[in-house]
Amino acid sequence: MTIIISETKDINIEDIIALYKANKWSSADKPEQLFNGLMNSDALITAWENKKLVGLGNAISDGYLVVYYPHLLVHPDYQGKGIGKMIFDKMQEKYSSFHMQMLTADGKAIDFYKKNGFERAGQTEPMWIYNGNEH
Repeated sequence: MTIIISETKDINIEDIIALYKANKWSSADKPEQLFNGLMNSDALITAWENKKLVGLGNAISDGYLVVYYPHLLVHPDYQGKGIGKMIFDKMQEKYSSFHMQMLTADGKAIDFYKKNGFERAGQTEPMWIYNGNEH
């Protein structure tokens, strides 16, 4: 298995939706908004096996001080093979010097992010207004 990590935004909406549906993410139910949100991200890192999109991560940032990582997902058939780490490492090439890197994690993702240096942010409490149903 050869995985190629890319910063291209030249991606078909169908490939993105297939990846999100495979992970049962509710944002797949809003394909246009999801696609436009990813295309307007400060960074979009993708993972490919040949021409198959097998993972992606995006970042929203002010470009200088703060970065937020909304999504990092890997196709279920490819999880546990280091692809998420490859995507995260590519993000760190751009954002490691930023004052604050933020994300919201739950479930199995918590351990992944802890292994990559994230910790609970003081006494903060995650809060949101959310239109999904998978959490």
